[in-house]
Amino acid sequence: MAKKLVIKVTAGADAPERCSQAFTVAAVAVASGVEVSLWLTGESAWFALPGRAAEFELPHAAPLPDLIDSILAGGTLTLCTQCAARRDITEKDVIEGVRIAGAQVFVQEALTDGVQALVY
Repeated sequence: MAKKLVIKVTAGADAPERCSQAFTVAAVAVASGVEVSLWLTGESAWFALPGRAAEFELPHAAPLPDLIDSILAGGTLTLCTQCAARRDITEKDVIEGVRIAGAQVFVQEALTDGVQALVY
C-alpha cells in the first residue's frame, strides 16, 4: 500500500458521481491510516467554501460535509491557486483547514517516493 495518497478531484456538482468517488476514496483512505492529500480543482473548487458541500446531493452517497470533515481531521485539503483565482476565492473565504497552493506543490507531492496519485 502507498504511504501517501494524493487525489485530485476535478469534478463538482457537474459530475456528482465522480466527485463523490474522490471524496469517498480520500475519506476511506484517511480512516485506514493512509496519509491523504486531496486537491480541489475545477468545479470542485466551490467545496472549499463554507456551506457549499451541504448543497451537494447524490443518492446513496455519504454526505459531502461529513467526508470533508473526515479528510480535514486526518489529511490535507488543498484548493488549486488558479482555480481559486478564477472564482475570486481567497484564503479568507475558505473553510478552516483548507490551504491554497499551486501546481508546483501538487507536482512535488505527487512525485514523492511512496506516493500513489489519483485523478477524478
